[in-house]
Parts: sequence; structure tokens; C-alpha cells
Amino acid sequence: MNRLRILVADDHEIVRHGLITLIKARPDWEVCGEAENGHLAVEKARELKPDIAILDIGMPLLNGLEATRHILKDNPNVRVLVLTITDTDEAARAVLDAGARGFLLKSDAVRDLVTAVEALQHNRTFFTARVAELVLSSYRGRPHSAARQGLRLPTLTAREREVVQLLAEGKSTKEVACHLNLSVKTAETHRSNIMRKLSLHSVSELVLYAIRNGIIQVAIGPVPPTEAVAPTADAKEASNSAAS
Repeated sequence: MNRLRILVADDHEIVRHGLITLIKARPDWEVCGEAENGHLAVEKARELKPDIAILDIGMPLLNGLEATRHILKDNPNVRVLVLTITDTDEAARAVLDAGARGFLLKSDAVRDLVTAVEALQHNRTFFTARVAELVLSSYRGRPHSAARQGLRLPTLTAREREVVQLLAEGKSTKEVACHLNLSVKTAETHRSNIMRKLSLHSVSELVLYAIRNGIIQVAIGPVPPTEAVAPTADAKEASNSAAS
């Protein structure tokens, strides 16, 4: 019996190894490769030709959405499962538009990863209940909330989306050129075209655009507890006066 060959890509080593452990628990599945960024995931997929690719949406250098597009362009038979930290409508639509066959919250991976991979293995899709409702709504002809509001985002090319991600991650134009094997002049031209298309005037605005449109993700950590401050002598005196 042929074993299911799976590529796992996530920039967090602990998460990646956890996913690999879950996959290896199945004797009929094997991890044929792993990657810590989107560019490497595309290269590994091209080299190893996995049956399924599990991609984190927020990887550096090339995010999971762009990696999905590149992988499917090289080999449309690869079934892609995208891991995200949120199942907002915007994230769901971006994943669907990229061509992924599955959508799984990272927080649910331990519980649902095996089920999700099994679905893709049998040429089915796997989505959270929220995403499934979004898909059904589109089939029923109910427009997405952004469409109802008349939102129209400028169309960026695949290369421009790559440049946006690298710039939003803090790379200089020279570093962008190096990562993408471009001349510095070409990278500068891409940057100028992007800023003009999006009507942006600073890198900070570019970062906000990248976050709002799912090109990069920002994980929000717990709010630190408020430190207790000992009352001053004046405060104690005022409190005692009020009590009396």
C-alpha cells in the first residue's frame, strides 16, 4: 500500500515538530519533508512532489497563501491544508482564493489535524464550521460583507505581493532584491509601483495594509497583569479623611 506523503511547513519549530509527531502516529502516512519558510516549502514541494502540503499562513519570506499559489502552479494535484490563527471571513476568503483544499485553526490542530488530513486524502475538503458557512453563503448568492460595502482592493501581481511581505517584515529594498534574485533597481521599481497602486506613503502604512489583507500575521499575546501600586502616605490620609 502506498503511504500518504506529507510536507509540513511552519516557521515555529515546536509547532512543526508537533504536527510531524501527529502525522507519524499513523503508519500509513509519512513526512516526506519539512520547511521553516514559504520559499523553502515551494522548493521542497517541487522537489518531493508530496500528496499533501500543510502550510502555516504566516511564514516569513513567503507566506502560506503565496506558497500555496506557487505549489499549485507547479503541481495542481497537491492538496494544501492551511493553518491559521484566526478564521475571520477575510482570512477564509484569502485561503479559498489561493486554492487550498483545507483550512484549520492552529488552536484546533491537535484535535482536528488527523481528520483534516484524512479528508484531503480522500479528495474532500476540510473547513471550520465558520468557513463552511461562508462557502455556503457564496453559493447561495449572498455577497460577502466587504463586497456589500463596495470594497475594491487594487490588484497586485504575485511578485508585488512577495515584495509587500518582505518590506512589511522589515527587509530593506536591497535585501528584497537579494531574496528574490532581482536587481536593486527592479526591487525599487516594484516598491514604487506598489506604493502608487495602494496610495501608500510610508512603510508603516504598508505594514498595516499587509496585516489587514492577510499577507503577514501578528499574533496577539496575553495582556500583562496590572501591577499593584502601594498607596502613598497622602492617599492613605485622604482615604482615612473620607472614611471619617
